[in-house]
Amino acid sequence: MGALKPWHIAVLVVVLILLFGAKRLPDAARSLGRSLRIIKAETKSLHDDDRDLAEKADAQTGYQPLPPQQQVAQPQQQFAPQPQQPVAPPVDPVQRVREN
Repeated sequence: MGALKPWHIAVLVVVLILLFGAKRLPDAARSLGRSLRIIKAETKSLHDDDRDLAEKADAQTGYQPLPPQQQVAQPQQQFAPQPQQPVAPPVDPVQRVREN
């Protein structure tokens, strides 16, 4: 039971020919083949995109920081400390509108 025998296939072909006609079957098979090719190409491109993203992520985690560069000794200038200006407290825009 459940085995597909040759006469099952023959009956299926006869039924398809009777339903769709001999002229429409090649066109239907051709369009089905095109659709399957499109689906295959799209799924392959999705897998390639995922692989590319994974490679980029791996490449970014592999970066090492540059070693510190040798600085040329330059005379340091002494700057007088700047006095800090008082910072105004933040103003709530809603409160400002209500006051006016």
